Amino acid sequence: MVATRTPRSAWVEEGLRALAEGGPAAVTVEGLARRLGVSKGGFYWHFDDRGALLDEMLDAWERRVVDEVVDVVESGGGDARARLASLFSMVASGVRTSDLAIRDWARRDRAVARRLRRVDNRRMDYMRGLFREFCSDEADVEARCLLAMGLFIGTHFTAADHGRRTREEVLTVAAQRLLL
Repeated sequence: MVATRTPRSAWVEEGLRALAEGGPAAVTVEGLARRLGVSKGGFYWHFDDRGALLDEMLDAWERRVVDEVVDVVESGGGDARARLASLFSMVASGVRTSDLAIRDWARRDRAVARRLRRVDNRRMDYMRGLFREFCSDEADVEARCLLAMGLFIGTHFTAADHGRRTREEVLTVAAQRLLL
């Protein structure tokens, strides 16, 4: 009988889930092994230590929230407004809880804060390129990008009601305003 190793990606995915649920302190080798139903010895086959796992988790998160999102938006085609609408739709469908956990973690860890800044700058750069296709004023481009980022990140920290409208309906209208 050949022993089956838990794939490296399973440790990373479970680490991201644990991070989303309980922050970086919840990402322990023992806890992840328990969640995966395996011994912790398999962890050390893939990673030198917990720090290496945390770095790989951040790499996976960055690929997901920037590279994969851009790939999906670009593969859908269309003009800049259509691609922005697609981007806004993807983002409105749910900011991952890992994204919020990483923002919280970045408040206490300089390396994570640098990574978050890089990710946010990549996101802004992508939106700048799209907005520039129909906005000639650089101040307008920057304002629209900041409003979009603030809208989709800040909405998760806003507890206000919207009358008879759902949060999703209000987000849709707000995003449409950015595309005018």
